[in-house]
Amino acid sequence: MAFADGYLSDLIGRQAVLEGPARLPVGRVVDFYVGKPDDTFPRIDGIVVRTKAGPLQSSVNDVVDIDENGVLVLRVAPSETPAPENSALFLVKDLFDKQIVDVDGRKVVRINDLEIANTSGTLRVVAADIGVAGLLRRLGAGRIAPRLLDRVPRNIIAWDNVAPISDVNPTQVQLSVSESRLSRLHPSELADIIGELSAKDAARVVGALDDETAADAFEHLDADVQQSIIADLGTDRAADIIEEMDSDDAADLLGELDEEQRTALLAKIEDREYADELEELVEYESDSAGGLMTTDYVWIYPHRTTEATIGKIRQIAPESEFIYYLYVTDDRRKLLGTISLRTLLLSLPTAFIHMLMDTDVVSVSADTSAEDVASAIARYDLLAVPVLDDEGCMLGIVTVDDAIDAIIPAKIANSLPRFIRHHGKRPRVGAP
Repeated sequence: MAFADGYLSDLIGRQAVLEGPARLPVGRVVDFYVGKPDDTFPRIDGIVVRTKAGPLQSSVNDVVDIDENGVLVLRVAPSETPAPENSALFLVKDLFDKQIVDVDGRKVVRINDLEIANTSGTLRVVAADIGVAGLLRRLGAGRIAPRLLDRVPRNIIAWDNVAPISDVNPTQVQLSVSESRLSRLHPSELADIIGELSAKDAARVVGALDDETAADAFEHLDADVQQSIIADLGTDRAADIIEEMDSDDAADLLGELDEEQRTALLAKIEDREYADELEELVEYESDSAGGLMTTDYVWIYPHRTTEATIGKIRQIAPESEFIYYLYVTDDRRKLLGTISLRTLLLSLPTAFIHMLMDTDVVSVSADTSAEDVASAIARYDLLAVPVLDDEGCMLGIVTVDDAIDAIIPAKIANSLPRFIRHHGKRPRVGAP
């Protein structure tokens, strides 16, 4: 086959003729299809030709040549009806004008054309044209004004950097985004991409991610987008994601849902202690300390030595990512004082916690306003502030990032890095 490389639009609408001196026309090319879209550079397996008898397909092995005018020369006339949609990906019908995720560019774009190449006798899809040139080519500019195309900048994405999204044939089109594509993006970048998609496409992207990655991205999404995706994901999958979210963010999400949805999701969460905790957090006003707090904090008893406490912390570290402050409590979880991780590490191994802890603790109550919480954190230069009940017992902590989120516009807040991440919830981790 003399054809080396080119664009799909240059071949669509071209004649298909039979091999031989007469070159008898059999119809016009209307599409190409691939059987394994998940390949890095998918192999084109066949063509679809519009004939007098209707659309018929031929194997790409029957293509003898593609001449310099784009005419396809076939060994035999096409005779089979096109493959079912659930068994092949049709390049024109399924991909032209469809949304894709440009992972390297961290944005959602549309396919205007596809670049194909002959590699060792096999036609493959090698890139997506997302620029103006692709549109002009489809409008026939290459035939009418070829010099115009030469002046238009190319905007090409190599196919191995593309994650197609298609409602037509999702089981075939969906790529392994959880392993190598979308999951390598920062959660805020992934959330930006998800926010630009239709509700159905957004649910498909989230559905392809592992629970932790999906939870991280969810925490950066607007409430209305979260609700839309939850509705499309289904209760079981949504519950798995919520179980991996920070408790304060999960409670905020649940608080936006109606009671029936909230009850159904809470019932599906496997960690019943965490589900009960979320049910309690939902009751707090969203703009209060109770609504902002997370229950993932580390508490310790005052009678232990620093050496014993550090040993315990090593054991529980995988269950809590926020251990900069340690909260010293009694057996009823009444707050007695705090100690920083730095102080703990620099003290003598035999020193007792009650001798090192700071008893002059800044705290807030559950009904303290978000503005007052943020003011306290800023005034005393804290990374987190404990939330206490009327008896001085620990309810949770509000971290600095959540306090900031509460007093700045949501669009900006969602783009900021999260101060802590909690997965595999074990609330109120302790080292008694």
